[in-house]
Amino acid sequence: MPLDTSFQITSDELNEIYARLQPYFPKYLTKIEPHTYGIRFEFQPFTGREEEPIKPLVRDDPKLSYVAESDNQTEYLIREKAHVILSNLYYQAREKWGHAAYVADLKDVVRDTPDRWKTYQHELKALGTAYDYLRTPDAAREWPAAVSRLIDAQDRTRAAARAFDQRAREIAQVRETHLGAELTLTEALAAAGYPDSRDWDIADARDYGQHYYSDWDSHPLEETTRRLIEQQDNHVAKVGRLSGASSGS
Repeated sequence: MPLDTSFQITSDELNEIYARLQPYFPKYLTKIEPHTYGIRFEFQPFTGREEEPIKPLVRDDPKLSYVAESDNQTEYLIREKAHVILSNLYYQAREKWGHAAYVADLKDVVRDTPDRWKTYQHELKALGTAYDYLRTPDAAREWPAAVSRLIDAQDRTRAAARAFDQRAREIAQVRETHLGAELTLTEALAAAGYPDSRDWDIADARDYGQHYYSDWDSHPLEETTRRLIEQQDNHVAKVGRLSGASSGS
């Protein structure tokens, strides 16, 4: 039966296994040594632009090919342990490479996202100011002009949201590509040099470009903004109907 990952290896066995596996150790492996919980591997830092680490086939190697336990128990155990070590090595290498590839791909697509987010935040704040002004006594004396300024602020906020979503969509697509990585998007963006990205509003990749959004969907920023503007418009229209403000009275 194949061995599990909790087997014991003597020093002599480990030396023999290292000798047999030497031709299959990748160049980015810098250290391999016994550890309390198994074998520990150290690697050169990955850029994410290397080829994906893939465990080499060793079935044709006369020192590593399968030998039945009933034929030679010693050789069977040595070879099974060697296979486990090689599998663990490439699993860990692939995991670290995957993290680096995730970060590298994000660096390629982020570009001016921070600036676009700042622009949106600025316009959103201005929109809030314009909307809140409508609730003041001064707004009643210049209602049409105040509403016009609100509309201008809405348009600018919507445009800023749309511009941000252009970058956010690419970021979301990278996240989807690397769903297997044990990194959250926030962690990966921080590793890419964007620690403030935790505030960015990034929807799921599949939710960009839809014509209808349910409450259960994640919402791109433009859709979130559309809903906000719709609430404002409904409120302003109701105020106009009840007060006659829309006619200037």
